[in-house]
Amino acid sequence: MSARTAHATGRRWDLLAAVLAAAAIAAAVVVGRAVNGDDILHVRFPPLSAAWEPHYGPGTPAAVAVAVAVVAYGPGLADRLPWRRLLLAAWAAAVAWIWSLALVDGWQDGVAGQLTGTNEYARPETVARFADLGHAVRTFTDHILIQTPDNWPAHIAGHPPAAVLTFVGLDRAGLDGGAWAAVFCIAVGGSAAVAVLVALRALGGEERTRRAAPFLVLGPWAVWAGVSADGYFAAVAAWGLALLALAATRTVRRPAVAAAGAGLLLGWAVYLSYGLTLLVLPMAAVLWCAARGAPGGGPRGEPGGGPRVAVLRVVPWVVLGALPVAVVFTAAGFWWWEGYTLLHERYYQGFGGERPYSYWVWANLAVAALSAGLAAVAGTRRAVRTAWPRGAGRSSAYAPAVMAVAALACLVAADLSGLSKAETERIWLPFTLWLLPAAALLPARDHRAWLAAQAGVALVVNHLLITSW
Repeated sequence: MSARTAHATGRRWDLLAAVLAAAAIAAAVVVGRAVNGDDILHVRFPPLSAAWEPHYGPGTPAAVAVAVAVVAYGPGLADRLPWRRLLLAAWAAAVAWIWSLALVDGWQDGVAGQLTGTNEYARPETVARFADLGHAVRTFTDHILIQTPDNWPAHIAGHPPAAVLTFVGLDRAGLDGGAWAAVFCIAVGGSAAVAVLVALRALGGEERTRRAAPFLVLGPWAVWAGVSADGYFAAVAAWGLALLALAATRTVRRPAVAAAGAGLLLGWAVYLSYGLTLLVLPMAAVLWCAARGAPGGGPRGEPGGGPRVAVLRVVPWVVLGALPVAVVFTAAGFWWWEGYTLLHERYYQGFGGERPYSYWVWANLAVAALSAGLAAVAGTRRAVRTAWPRGAGRSSAYAPAVMAVAALACLVAADLSGLSKAETERIWLPFTLWLLPAAALLPARDHRAWLAAQAGVALVVNHLLITSW
């Protein structure tokens, strides 16, 4: 087979993957609406937590403008800008995209009121319960189960206390209310794109990473990152993995400090969400890629050492960085495993016990395809092929491919657990984020078309549906 024929065949497979993903999404909608007559799925527009309500808002012109600008100029700027300016531009564009999509629903419904709802973290009544911080943390697990007095709202009960403590901290700093909470989540959530770029450059080189930048900015992922705390969770996890990549490849002057920082952030992530224990898979992927060496010649190991030795040296520092987080929470009276066990029980006391696994076990994956976007789906097909061949460790495509496969493994594990039935467009943001760079594996001449598809999915969803986040 000639190179041209192989190239054409690959593009056809890309298109087929996207079409099959679109068909799966459509099937999840059709089947969901058919079986939801008695509200057994407990979402209004299955498989999404949303309501059908075509609309537009003040963010509509801005969202269209950002989409057009990134499609038209994103690939060129990603190729030409100096690296630091590219990172700044990616963060600014990601934040602009998230803000504009959120404002399609208006200021109150799309931004200021999102994190002050009945089950949310910045609700004044919830924040007030942390006036005595020590007592609140010490008795946190006493209020997880539904039958307990003053049980926590769903999102607070469903997460370790670091999640709500973040918003209590904002309140104590004078940044109280839903508007400041939203500003914080969008600003931090938008930085997740920068963290992924930093990680992939360290692991796989700069050329392919630059190609990924527009896809990290313009993903449908942003619909649910603004405004939800899970966008913030995703950024914390992404920066932890980025610091781990810098430490493992020794592309910073003090790898031990970077590794300890990675441990601190990844440890904090586990106390933000129980499900983020699955970060062990992308952590292993980072270390694997670092151990195989970067395309430019591998990490700067010390004399007598190599990439594998350098990787092994950072692991103890990661553990040491994570340890203080666990020690502080445990000393304060919160035992992580007890919280997780009680959450498991509460999950089946509510909607989680009523939602049918037979539908959600496959509909969740359709939702992940929608959140990541069709370009990411097509790119993930290529990632699976790229990640397996032996001897591919020094290809610039290898690192984004391995990270995408690790993220896919996280999604499958979370899905099969039965503890992620519905609302995965939000819950899985820390994992779907790492599928987006896989779109950079698609042929460069197709990138603008795929970027347009990514933007189109986000705009259609945000204008036809009122999403819960």
